[in-house]
Amino acid sequence: MTVLVGYVPTPEGDAAFSAALEEARRRAEPLLVLNSPRGGAAVSTAVAPEAAVQRMHERAGDLGVTLELRQEAHSGDAADEVLRTAREVDASVIVIGMRKRSPVGKLLMGSSAQRILLDADRPVLAVKP
Repeated sequence: MTVLVGYVPTPEGDAAFSAALEEARRRAEPLLVLNSPRGGAAVSTAVAPEAAVQRMHERAGDLGVTLELRQEAHSGDAADEVLRTAREVDASVIVIGMRKRSPVGKLLMGSSAQRILLDADRPVLAVKP
């Protein structure tokens, strides 16, 4: 099995990565980092810069955790991509970062984190920065 983390280069994403790394170490499982920008975007702030990728690999190596990074673009909703990948790799747990949002913001904008929490068919670990 594999620990799956949905990652974007934000404080929430960094908190999710740290929690997922510890979870992978504890479970003695590999870690899959899904850093998938929306397809068709000319430039995306969702893509982890090379320096961040290097730090992730170093931290995983220090803990003896095998790390795989996927950065292929996706179409549609990010939550669908996380859930699809979790099924594909038979993830033992999905780790996501959450940010504080008002009830009105959730109603108007939706929430990928909320969709993952409600629709996942496996455990989800949600962390805050």
